[in-house]
Amino acid sequence: MQTILGAGGAIGMELAKALTEYTSKIKLVNRHPEKVNDTDQLFPADLLDRAKVFEAVQGSRIVYVTVGFPYKLKIWQQNWPKFIKYVIDACIEHKCKLVFFDNIYMYDPNFLDGMNEETPINPPSKKGKVRAEIAGMIMEKVKKGELEALIARSADFYGPNIKNSSILTEMVFKPLSTGKKANWMASLNYKHSFTYTPDAAKATALLGNSPQAYNQVWHLPTAKNPYTGKEWIEAIAGEMGVKPRFQVASRLIIKILGLFIPVMREMPEMMYQYDRDYVFNSDKFDSHYNFKTTPYLEGIKEIVRSDY
Repeated sequence: MQTILGAGGAIGMELAKALTEYTSKIKLVNRHPEKVNDTDQLFPADLLDRAKVFEAVQGSRIVYVTVGFPYKLKIWQQNWPKFIKYVIDACIEHKCKLVFFDNIYMYDPNFLDGMNEETPINPPSKKGKVRAEIAGMIMEKVKKGELEALIARSADFYGPNIKNSSILTEMVFKPLSTGKKANWMASLNYKHSFTYTPDAAKATALLGNSPQAYNQVWHLPTAKNPYTGKEWIEAIAGEMGVKPRFQVASRLIIKILGLFIPVMREMPEMMYQYDRDYVFNSDKFDSHYNFKTTPYLEGIKEIVRSDY
């Protein structure tokens, strides 16, 4: 049995599809799980209930964490450490491998241009401190030999059928599709990597089913030579057949946008990711696995085709 905790989000749904290459025994766990594949087992659970986490994990060989708690600092501070402790304890008790889907918020902001698995941990934001804490909890148990786990890190992600959790969707795809100006934070002139969600899911499934991948951190496959903000807007507008109209959002504009777009409310502290080159390096993964990473323009074409 391979179990996905947080199965309803953008990554969890793609991961459920990807896991069928390795097993027909897939358990989907969240408050209201829905089948992705005909053979999926559904397990409704509140993942902040310790007993339910233990029950969900029982009988699993591999447990994937793709949970997305609401994008609010207080909720992250309250929920993430507690939840991760439950998962770690459950995986140790039931002898499951753990695969944690992570982001890069914990990295030192001075090393985002070419960031890799060795990038220094020095989070500049409060959300980043939470992410550093929970990743540290997992790797501490790994180092002690109590847990077999891996951390799979993604850049900001983009992909088809994403609702309310992709900055690129909310800032660029949606506004341009409705005749409005695209929004970009801080500056249009810096490069910004995005990981394509189907690639991230396929690679996470591959890592989870590769015994040699455990007890280390992996950057998920992400296209090289990322676009600048201006180039992202121009490429997306070009595929939509609209003019690449845009506005650069200051902190004030971001706060105003947050009144209407929930994911934007918490972005002011994350704006440092847009005032410098943000280039995600996945050479480690590329050197170990034969994987075709989706080029940016191909990803954009698929999103426009499926969603707009």
